Amino acid sequence: MTATIRPARTSDIPAITRIYSHSVEHGTASFELSPPDESEMTRRMQHLLADNFPYLAAESAGVLCGYAYAGPYRARPAYRWTLEDSVYIAPEMQRRGIGHALLAALIEMTRTLGFRQMIAVIGDSTKQAASIGLHEALGFRHVGILHDVGFKQGRWLDTVLMQLTLGDGSTTMPRIVNED
Repeated sequence: MTATIRPARTSDIPAITRIYSHSVEHGTASFELSPPDESEMTRRMQHLLADNFPYLAAESAGVLCGYAYAGPYRARPAYRWTLEDSVYIAPEMQRRGIGHALLAALIEMTRTLGFRQMIAVIGDSTKQAASIGLHEALGFRHVGILHDVGFKQGRWLDTVLMQLTLGDGSTTMPRIVNED
C-alpha cells in the first residue's frame, strides 16, 4: 500500500484520536487505561511541535491511516539528545507497510535534527511482535525487558526496550548550545 508521509496537522486530530483510542481500548501498546479526548490529543501534539519534535502522518486515498512522533525520552537535560518514538496505525490499515514508512521517515528526520539515540518502549512483549519486528527491521537492537511493570486487561505486561543509534551516536560530542 502506498501512503504519503507528511507533517501532521491539528486538523488530523480527530483521526489521530480515533486511532489512538482504539489502541488504548483494545490493545496493549499503550499503558493508558482510558483514551484521551481530542482536546488532550491536541495539547500533546502542540507540546511536541512547540519544542520542535517531529510529528508525522500517513495518508492514503485522502484518509489518515497512521501517525508517528518522537518526543523526549526523559525530562532531565542530559537526555536531550535521546528520543522515544511512537507509531500508531489504524487497525484496518495494519500490516501494509505504513508503520515502516512512518518510522523510517521519523528516523531520518531525527537524524537530520542532530539527535543521537532513539528508544522504543514497546508495551506487552507477548502481543507486540509486529512492533518489535518493525523496529528490528529498521535497525533497532534489543536492550532489555522490564518484566511485569504494567497491569492492563486483567494481566501483567512487560515492556520491551529497543535502541537505535542516530547519526554519530556517541562517537562525537553533541553540539552544546546551553548546558543548563
